[in-house]
Amino acid sequence: MPWWLQRGDIAVMLDTLDPPVSGIHLRVDFAGFAHASTARLHSSAFQLCRDWHLAQDLTQTTLTKLFLSWDRAVDSDNLIAYAQRVLLRVYLDHRRRRSSTEAVPGELREPAYSMSPELRLTMLDALARLPARDRAIVMLRYFADHSVEQVAQELGVPVTVVKSQTRRSLIKLRQMLVNDRPVLFT
Repeated sequence: MPWWLQRGDIAVMLDTLDPPVSGIHLRVDFAGFAHASTARLHSSAFQLCRDWHLAQDLTQTTLTKLFLSWDRAVDSDNLIAYAQRVLLRVYLDHRRRRSSTEAVPGELREPAYSMSPELRLTMLDALARLPARDRAIVMLRYFADHSVEQVAQELGVPVTVVKSQTRRSLIKLRQMLVNDRPVLFT
């Protein structure tokens, strides 16, 4: 044992390295939450970005940010909504970066769906053509089933902006999907 480490110093050092008992419970709570919600977060991330690997990165970044602010996050009324908000902010931050416009060659791998895969792909293609904020509003309103007020709060915009952007986005989607009407409504 080095001369600068005395027997009492080891106990103090181990106490500082080991988290207190309440910290252990917080880590267990986070691990349980992360295990239970990763699939849902990953699915939401994929719906936003349409890239399976980027969705994994966004999900991992979201979970990292949640872990770093777990004390504050666990006090929220709805932890899933809090995580979805963090995911949305991570996605929008990614879109603001210049590197987010780089094209990634490769094959799109999508999980199997019980409904018509053609319908889902047609809708996702149309959604991908919307601007990032419009896509986020439509995804939150119709895929995540949030109210107008919840979407406005999550995006930090007035309710009127959410209403008008939703209306405009739906008009754009209808125009984009005019040729695919038979596939969508059969």
